[in-house]
Amino acid sequence: MGQCGHPMGWRMTGRVALVTGGSKGIGRACAVALADAGFRVAVGYASGQDGAEKVAADIGGVAVHIDVTDRQSVDAAFATVESALGPVHVLVNNAGVTADGLALRMGEDQWRRVLSINLDGAFTVTTRALPAMVKARFGRIVNVGSVAGLAGSAGQINYSAAKAGLVGLTRSLAREVGSRGITCNVVAPGPVATDMTAALSDERRAELVGQVPAGRMGTPEEVAAVVAFLCSDVAGYVTGAVVPVDGGLGMGH
Repeated sequence: MGQCGHPMGWRMTGRVALVTGGSKGIGRACAVALADAGFRVAVGYASGQDGAEKVAADIGGVAVHIDVTDRQSVDAAFATVESALGPVHVLVNNAGVTADGLALRMGEDQWRRVLSINLDGAFTVTTRALPAMVKARFGRIVNVGSVAGLAGSAGQINYSAAKAGLVGLTRSLAREVGSRGITCNVVAPGPVATDMTAALSDERRAELVGQVPAGRMGTPEEVAAVVAFLCSDVAGYVTGAVVPVDGGLGMGH
């Protein structure tokens, strides 16, 4: 075993990783796990500046503002990270929002905002990161999807569509850049104890847990452990995969 309990080959030698939506929840846990594995981590945030700066201080990384819906903001964020840490060779697209509602009542704004951040944003950040990865002939891209993108979720037609779109984006990109030493994968969490699920009613949370064979919600750290593996050198032959971390909820999809 290597340092911090990681198998030999997991520990990185200072590669730079960017995690979008890194100020809390799954993003925060990913930033911590990657730093623990030896990456130099940039913690991206859109609105949670205080949280991102605290995470960055805790892990010896940097916090960087990044609005994934705005290419100028994305370019500026990468310039900041490149200046402070170096080229980004590991990217975790975690930024995401929900705006739930039944399809019959869903407004255009609800649909567009969720698609813009969860899917378009992943495209914008990924395409900004790719040139440095191609030049280095090394890259790791992990897109944080959802069991909802595979099995569907009533009241989340926008969110489910965006997360399903991430699968197509990921697998197409994996085919394009696989020969350059770049992998691209999706991690698909089920119900995880975050602010997003905390906003649900007790009844809805109990309903979700009742559908999970493991009988509980997951933790952000359990998702982050899989992300950290997919970002490691030893995961170089895993690409185009959708890896569920859902307690068995989505099995068969």
